[in-house]
Amino acid sequence: MYAIVEIAGQQFKVEKDQKVFVNRLQTEEGKKVSFDNVLLVGDGNNVTVGAPAIDGAQVGAKVLKHLKGDKVIVFKKKRRKGYRVKNGHRQSLTEIVIESIAASGAKKATKAEKAAPAKAEKKAEPKAKAAAPKAEETQDLSKLTVAELKVLAKEKGVEGISSMKKADLIAALS
Repeated sequence: MYAIVEIAGQQFKVEKDQKVFVNRLQTEEGKKVSFDNVLLVGDGNNVTVGAPAIDGAQVGAKVLKHLKGDKVIVFKKKRRKGYRVKNGHRQSLTEIVIESIAASGAKKATKAEKAAPAKAEKKAEPKAKAAAPKAEETQDLSKLTVAELKVLAKEKGVEGISSMKKADLIAALS
């Protein structure tokens, strides 16, 4: 039995007990991880193709270790210009071993369950940040930039702000 599964943005053809090197996963070594985005499952002559993914299909794996790949040399040159740049890069990888391939019956996590905690945190932060600058604006105008001061002056209806300097803007807003 084999499956084509999307792991960390790349598609892999995997079988049971196969070791695969994938882009770095945010999972600790020794932990189990499951992948819901199974695109194809093949079992002998029986092939199931998803549109785009198969509902209920899941691939289970265990993280063996985190490591770095071989060094890749990036060499850039422009002829007759004396321009040469040599850089190296080592990709962060995770070695996993495929433990199970379930063609159906696996419970798939919904998008709302995955994104619910992240959305709550993201929505709370901008409101707090938006309230803080308004309190600071009334106290210390010298910390603001000229562009921010001009916006405040427009809101208050001050005329002739295009030719004013920072000190003049602060005096007009005070």
